[in-house]
Amino acid sequence: MNKLTFNNEKEDKIINILLKKDFSYNHICKLLRNRDIRVDGVKIANNIDIAKGSEVVVYYENLDNAKEIDRVYEDDNIVIINKPQGIEASGASGLAQKLGLIAIHRLDRNTTGLMILAKTEMAAAMLVSAIKSHKIEKIYIAEVVGSLKLKNQTLTAYHVKDSKNSFVKIYPSPVKGCKEIVTKFNTLKSSPSSSTIECALITGRTHQIRAHLSFLGHPIIGDGKYGKNEDNKKFGAKYQHLHCYKLIFHLSGKLSYLNEKEFVSYPDFYKIKEK
Repeated sequence: MNKLTFNNEKEDKIINILLKKDFSYNHICKLLRNRDIRVDGVKIANNIDIAKGSEVVVYYENLDNAKEIDRVYEDDNIVIINKPQGIEASGASGLAQKLGLIAIHRLDRNTTGLMILAKTEMAAAMLVSAIKSHKIEKIYIAEVVGSLKLKNQTLTAYHVKDSKNSFVKIYPSPVKGCKEIVTKFNTLKSSPSSSTIECALITGRTHQIRAHLSFLGHPIIGDGKYGKNEDNKKFGAKYQHLHCYKLIFHLSGKLSYLNEKEFVSYPDFYKIKEK
């Protein structure tokens, strides 16, 4: 993730300002949609006027060095990478495409951690089937606001997706158009200000962990969509503290050799010695 910081020299619209910094119009629109531009510490999503002297910070991806992405494991069938923050995982301009591999599952753009990619169509088909039948466990670490103490608790709620606004709402009981979500939470450490939670997906809905934790009253630190700007600013969070840190395989057939291996990657925001 690249970062550009500068003090605005002349009052103008943000698009005009960034065009002069050699960003393309389409790239600027994408940055605004993703809230990757901050003005005086506040994320913006619209083409607003920027006052002279305001500090502008732009976070943007550069996939030219995709070949340098950390490969945690690789064989003839799969690659497991450690996805950085701020990079699209799939799609025409995503990381999988840049690496010439097949994305098996997705991580949100601002979620970091372990991601499985396939080298062949055969491996891709087997892995996609394994994910659908819950034969691949994906376990995350999240740092959340406030004290949350849960000991291996499996919680159920109800998820309604608003595709137009790329947002979901969580309800305690079924409502029209909902889908059930099930997430297992285990507190690794907790203090009055923040807690570190291990999260295991039983179901796999859009933004499930982020929205579920926010519903519980403990949004993920750095989450600009389901959290609060004042909390993120208080913690000085420059990215979302959610990381896929462990993969466990329960496969059969040609990929069963993966069952003997353990894939673990701890995020920067989690210090193992402090557990």
